Amino acid sequence: MLNYIKLVRVPQWIKNFFVFVPLLFSRHIFDSSYFLNSFTAFLMFCLVSSIVYIFNDIVDIEADRAHPVKKNRPLPSGKIPVRNAIIALIGFIALVGFFLPAMNVHFRIFLISYFLLNIFYTFIFKHMVLLDIFSIALGFMLRVLAGASVINVEVSSWLILTTMFISLFLGIMKRRSELILVNEVPVKSTRKVLSSYSLNYIDQMSTIAAAGVIICYALYTVSERTVKIFQTENMIYTTPFVVFGIFRYMYLVYMSNKGENTVEIMMTDAPMITNVILYIITTILIIYKDFL
Repeated sequence: MLNYIKLVRVPQWIKNFFVFVPLLFSRHIFDSSYFLNSFTAFLMFCLVSSIVYIFNDIVDIEADRAHPVKKNRPLPSGKIPVRNAIIALIGFIALVGFFLPAMNVHFRIFLISYFLLNIFYTFIFKHMVLLDIFSIALGFMLRVLAGASVINVEVSSWLILTTMFISLFLGIMKRRSELILVNEVPVKSTRKVLSSYSLNYIDQMSTIAAAGVIICYALYTVSERTVKIFQTENMIYTTPFVVFGIFRYMYLVYMSNKGENTVEIMMTDAPMITNVILYIITTILIIYKDFL
């Protein structure tokens, strides 16, 4: 069972929490109907993301066997037969096909777009410099837009830009860690696109992306629309948590040689976990002060 959990990447489902971003800032997080719709959307993205992971592992099984880390995954290591993986893939597709008609049209469009984006990423985009990183960013943006569509709320343009820059930042950091790993281990890289990057170029991109996250989020907190909706200017006090999160992540990547597994960092680094919890609590206290 543990191998199948690894196959469908259950820990990676944390990335789908971006679906809840519009709910948090909609002032409806304590509304059961809104929360149920967002939670359903979250589960749908978890199913589709697992479909993508299984599909990718089947397609890349030979390349993964040559990778110093990915060779330990259930498929390339032989712990799960390809036949069983295909059966699991069909089962997840059937679940999505069963529940998808119950969702609204806009959500279905975003979810299908997310799936198609990942298919194109598997065969084309991940082999193209910059498009590989931007594809990852677009995936996070589609999660946010889908989360907004399922509860019928508008998303601030600044919030969308923040999502774009933070996902670009995470993608760039992941590429940096992969490049370091490839340079240290004398094994042929499973990502040919890495040969198109250099550490100097990636470091410059990471600086720009990090600055973009901080600037766009700061502008979101003080924008006229945000102040009007939340009826307070106190959202600016959540900015230090965002700045600390970006700096802490850069520290872990640059000083501790982490970053290839975003989820592992978010779930194992105590300062990062504490920062995220404090950010969520502070945001809820500011946005929902009239409901508490």
